[in-house]
Amino acid sequence: MNAAAPAWRPDAAVLAAGSGALAAVMHFAGALKSVPGLAGLPFDLTALAFAALVPSLAVLLLVRRWRLARGLALPLAAALALVLWLVLAGAWSASDDVLAEKLPGLVLLAPSMLLAGVLVGADAPALRRCCTATLVVGVVVGGGIAWGVATRQVVLGGAGGDAELVRVQYQLAGLAIACAAGLAAVRVAEARGLARLAWLGLTLALAAAVLVPGGRLALLAAGLGVAGAPALFWALRGRWLAALGWFGAMLGLGLLGLGLLLASPRGAAGLRTLERVFGEPTTATPARTILWREALRWGGEAAPLGLGTGGFPQAAGFGERRGMYPHNHALEALAEGGLPGLVLWLGAFGGGVVLALRQARHVAPGRAARVAALTLPVALTVMVSTDLGNRMAWFALGLLLSLAVEAEARDV
Repeated sequence: MNAAAPAWRPDAAVLAAGSGALAAVMHFAGALKSVPGLAGLPFDLTALAFAALVPSLAVLLLVRRWRLARGLALPLAAALALVLWLVLAGAWSASDDVLAEKLPGLVLLAPSMLLAGVLVGADAPALRRCCTATLVVGVVVGGGIAWGVATRQVVLGGAGGDAELVRVQYQLAGLAIACAAGLAAVRVAEARGLARLAWLGLTLALAAAVLVPGGRLALLAAGLGVAGAPALFWALRGRWLAALGWFGAMLGLGLLGLGLLLASPRGAAGLRTLERVFGEPTTATPARTILWREALRWGGEAAPLGLGTGGFPQAAGFGERRGMYPHNHALEALAEGGLPGLVLWLGAFGGGVVLALRQARHVAPGRAARVAALTLPVALTVMVSTDLGNRMAWFALGLLLSLAVEAEARDV
């Protein structure tokens, strides 16, 4: 008599397979909300992605054997301590509304996205799916916004709605396209023959799509990702001439493309990025300069403990407006978290960069280049935009730290 067949049970590895794609959706949920058709969903895409990501990451954590490098402890501990300190600093903040908006992101999303970045970046299948999903998001967002502008279904700049919210959404859209362009450029470096031409075409298309949403930061981020990530790939393989050649070629090609668009008024029409870069007055003091100056001033006056989490906008005279944060992570950590906040920020984000640079030569060049494509645009954003409660910054930090982590399949 044959033995009874073993009962079927779901494969845990299959249950964890969507972690990378879900992390990418969570990462760029704000950008997807800018696409016509997705903006009017009857549910919150961010909440849905978060609810699906958490159990998927839990299963991924269990089905892999994790090896941690020794240098991971300091930046990881500093990152978690920074979150705890910012929560504690809310005790002496004069803000009510901004603090109430900021704390949930710090308590729930920051540690979750940090862990997601570490796990997804360390697991090869998860990172591959995350990059594939990011490319899809970039194409969907770029194509969707371009189609919406062409058919006048969306109006850039916020007409007909909350101008501040719409402006932030299109900044996120530009950032998603920039990350996708950097990943496509990495595929150019890896591919051969006609496949390389196809990936080059997609890279150029995504780089052109960055011009539509209207973010000067996204334009710079796309250039940094497209030029820097493949250059890192070739440098790690010892091909320094190819790295320098690619970086120079992308810089020259970008300047040439912008020059041709500016020389053709019809070609530049409707490209909000060019209007903002070349068409706005340059005599007035930039808003970011004012914010940075105020953050430095209050960082000194409120030393050593700072204004408290969320306290900067009110202290600087802007009232309870979360959007008037210092637009620089280091200055925000100093102004609101005081000297302990700045030290912990440097240990977390600065330490993460140092760790990633040190570990890059110990991992596969393709893995390091993909992490660079996903983090370089966000790193630029951290220094000139966004605040400490932004989940994208914490996910990018997790990706940097993931270069010091190795995931191996467990034997069942």
